[in-house]
Parts: sequence; C-alpha cells; structure tokens
Amino acid sequence: MQTNIVCMRTNLKRKKVTYLTLIKQLAEAYQAFERYSASHVRELGLTPTQFDILATLGNQRPMTCKELGEKTLIMKGTMTGVLDRLTIKGLIDRLPNEEDARSYKIELSLSGKALFEKAFPNHLEHLKHAFSKMTQSEISESIRVLRSIESIF
Repeated sequence: MQTNIVCMRTNLKRKKVTYLTLIKQLAEAYQAFERYSASHVRELGLTPTQFDILATLGNQRPMTCKELGEKTLIMKGTMTGVLDRLTIKGLIDRLPNEEDARSYKIELSLSGKALFEKAFPNHLEHLKHAFSKMTQSEISESIRVLRSIESIF
C-alpha cells in the first residue's frame, strides 16, 4: 500500500512538472515571438495592436468593432482607444453602419491601404527570416502540436 501511494505521488509530480513546463515554454515562446515581431512593427511607426488592426482590415470589407474584436482578440476597452489613434493618424475611416445605426464600420483609409501594402509584406519577410531557421517538417509538427493543445481547451 505504501509503495502504491509513493508511485502515485511520483507520477502526479512528473505529470505536473511536464504540463507546467509546457505552459512555461509556451509563454516564453510567445513572449520571444512578440519581442521579435513588435520591434519590427515599431520601426514601421505602429504599435503591435495598431498593426494587428491594419493587417486584419487589409484587403477586407469594412468591419464593425465587434467583428474586428473577434478577428483580432483585442478587448473592447482597448479597441476604442486604438481606433481613435488610427483615426488621428489618418489610417482608418469610420463609416455609418447601414445595418445598425448604433454602430459604425471601420475600413482602411487610402493612407492606411498604402501603409498596409508596404508594411504587411515587409513584416512577413521579417517573420519569414526568423522561421527560415526551422525545417518545413518542424513547422508542420509545431502546428500539429499547437492545434492539439488548443483542442483540449
């Protein structure tokens, strides 16, 4: 009986360490990616959140704040301030929403479209440079594992 309890505790500790290590590694990988990506985005004169909105609106139809929030995962309270700053920079236009007069739709302005067409491919090249250090097999396996992790939640 004593041996079974010790084995159960040992197995629980191993499992706990394994998934806690995974959580820590996921967070560290995300933070490293964010540092690498954000430094380049800032060189373009944008915050990562502003770039996220620009990239989401690029080559898309106008979207409501709700739609934009769902596609970017930016919180509603943050979204308003970011949209205000993008409006001041002249990068987005707010249009009346003909389907719901209480809201408006957001689209890239002409300046926003020009910045998107320049910045987005440039940023993809920046990211491609980093990911070129991985083989195609490693990338595919990483995608598979991350999808597996996502599916458990």
